[in-house]
Amino acid sequence: MSKLYLILENGMYFEGEGFGCEGDVTGEIVFTTGMTGYLETLTDQSYHGQIVLHTFPLIGNYGIIPSDFESSSIGPLAYIVKTPCQAPSNFRSEGTLDTFLKGKGIVGLCGIDTRAVTKIIREYGVMNGRITRLHPSEVKLDEIKSYSIKNAVDNVSCKKPTLYKAERPKYTVALLDLGLKENIKRELLARRCNVWILPHNTSVKDLLSLGVDGIMLSNGPGDPKDNPQVISNIKELMKTDIPIFGICLGHQLMALASGFDTHKLKYGHRGANQPVKDIVTGRVYISSQNHGYAVTRESIDQSIACEWFANVNDKTNEGLWYKGVPAFSVQFHPEACGGPKDTAFLFDRFVERMEGTVYAAG
Repeated sequence: MSKLYLILENGMYFEGEGFGCEGDVTGEIVFTTGMTGYLETLTDQSYHGQIVLHTFPLIGNYGIIPSDFESSSIGPLAYIVKTPCQAPSNFRSEGTLDTFLKGKGIVGLCGIDTRAVTKIIREYGVMNGRITRLHPSEVKLDEIKSYSIKNAVDNVSCKKPTLYKAERPKYTVALLDLGLKENIKRELLARRCNVWILPHNTSVKDLLSLGVDGIMLSNGPGDPKDNPQVISNIKELMKTDIPIFGICLGHQLMALASGFDTHKLKYGHRGANQPVKDIVTGRVYISSQNHGYAVTRESIDQSIACEWFANVNDKTNEGLWYKGVPAFSVQFHPEACGGPKDTAFLFDRFVERMEGTVYAAG
């Protein structure tokens, strides 16, 4: 393994070793606390433009399993772990993490104290960083600080519509691809929904021409405010009587379309152990999350939507139920395949909306 450095924009640096593909890369450093689910993390397009760091010290112990991937391509720009497992033990495994990253052209860094880096980010907030072979004295911090994620959704969204057919279908759903996770599609197909996966910039006219029974807005990367045309389209779609279900970025875009505001979190929520409280029933669920922005609670107009879920740790908004229209959204991932399935029932709620049976929270 070759010597590599992680240099943070504040000048702090860590010396480690490279694995996976060789190269230098600059991105936004984010950490995830999941003990499992690294395959879903690596293939989650919501990490576009970011360098992902795992707090759990051993990653790769159950190998590479393509059927568990959330997309066909890698989401993060680079990957940081304390120790990558070189001898995975799993009857489904088709290779090691090192070989997988090499094949995908993704730079890996190991051998650093990942929890020490996490503490820095928690104290100072999310920041940019660079993985490089150069000594820190040779690197200009201004170049690292100037990095920003651009055209995130456009870069990860599909380019043409694709129809997936369920067995004995009852409904047809338009799934707007903002960087979607495959398990959203799987959950809909399992509930006998044909699924149209559509590019993020699909016009309202073209979407409605499909005669769908429901609309889903997927997760995705970047600042939600960087998508004005999508926000405008969602505003028009929410005027129809078609049930709408938004997840993660989809949740934020629905809020912006309704006149609410969003803000960037200090270091985001990423992991499979985030508690969220159903404000209506008082019940707490454990959820999987991956987001750096949140809907600003103070901006929510109670005449338009009521708050449905809240994060138990920091009280940020985690879900909205819209009044007078069959629409709701959540910040967490009810489809999470590498995490808890506590909130998978929300897909059943969405089907109930298409059946026209329920229009209230809970």
